[in-house]
Amino acid sequence: MATESPLKNAIPDLNYEKEMERWSQVFKLLSEPEPKIGLTPRNEVWRKNKSVLWHYPAKEKKYEVPLFLVYSLFNKPYILDIAPKASVIEGLTNMGYEVYLLDWGTPGYEDKKIGLDTYIDKYLRTAVKRAIRHSDAEEITLVGYCLGGTIASLYAAVADEPIKNLVVATVPIDFGPFVGPDKWAEGMRNGDMNIDHFIDVYGNMPPQLVEGMFRAIGAPIYFTNYTMLLSRAHDKRYVEKWRRMNKWTVDQVPFAGEAYRQLANDFFKENKLVKGEFMIGNKKADLKNIKANLFVVSGSRDHLILEDQSKPIMDLVSSEDKTYIVVESGHVGMALSGMFAGIVDKWASSRSNPI
Repeated sequence: MATESPLKNAIPDLNYEKEMERWSQVFKLLSEPEPKIGLTPRNEVWRKNKSVLWHYPAKEKKYEVPLFLVYSLFNKPYILDIAPKASVIEGLTNMGYEVYLLDWGTPGYEDKKIGLDTYIDKYLRTAVKRAIRHSDAEEITLVGYCLGGTIASLYAAVADEPIKNLVVATVPIDFGPFVGPDKWAEGMRNGDMNIDHFIDVYGNMPPQLVEGMFRAIGAPIYFTNYTMLLSRAHDKRYVEKWRRMNKWTVDQVPFAGEAYRQLANDFFKENKLVKGEFMIGNKKADLKNIKANLFVVSGSRDHLILEDQSKPIMDLVSSEDKTYIVVESGHVGMALSGMFAGIVDKWASSRSNPI
């Protein structure tokens, strides 16, 4: 004789069938293969160590000046090509741009001595040269997202290469304002938090600590992302977006030790970017050297990078053509939804030599 589940009568207002369907859907999702990402057609142009320069051809080329995307060292760049119809890269190629992306790759222990200056001078500079040669273009547009915008700005400040436009979004420039626990800032700036000793021991910043750091900043009271999945498992569009975002969120990479040491000491502690004191090779990366057309984008709901951290670049560069906007978005939302492609196009289309 069949018996009813105790759950069915335990809570009078509970829709038993709906709850069972929701839980079944969650278990099904967790057992399925991971979603495919990075589906926009591309080809490899150049490779150095773990880093790869990818070219995404325009669907129908409309502009002479190609776009060169620079993403953060904290995460993998496929957030920019996360899904069809929600891909920043797909959107830009459909709009007629030739697009290049430097994927930094996943550093190993043997890469612990690679610093930000090396990434910029030996990797980014060479990749930009290759992209210019490959595209047969006379100039290029740098597009930096998050820390990628910081790196793009540093490079633009010392570049001999022809950079026509510089686009940076959700970018930390002034590291004086600190997002996170006050004790972190105090400990880092007065030397109580010994980053040098940590890097000497670990070599690289482990990905688990990178994820924990962002959790502490963005969600001090953290409820697992599976809680949100359970609450909306019936929503197919949400579930598809959740699966891709979850894959990217937990797919952290190590941060090369020397690069993290410089980020902590030269930027967070000493704010050398704003002061124009950070050295790349034998040059000071002074933002006043930047004369390229400048476009800066901040998110009104960005809790990782504040406007006070991004906006100072407007007064630090020598660009005559410079624009600053704030859009209704969070830190990742601009990329995850693909809306960043439209934002870039609206500004860059008239500055990219239309064919």
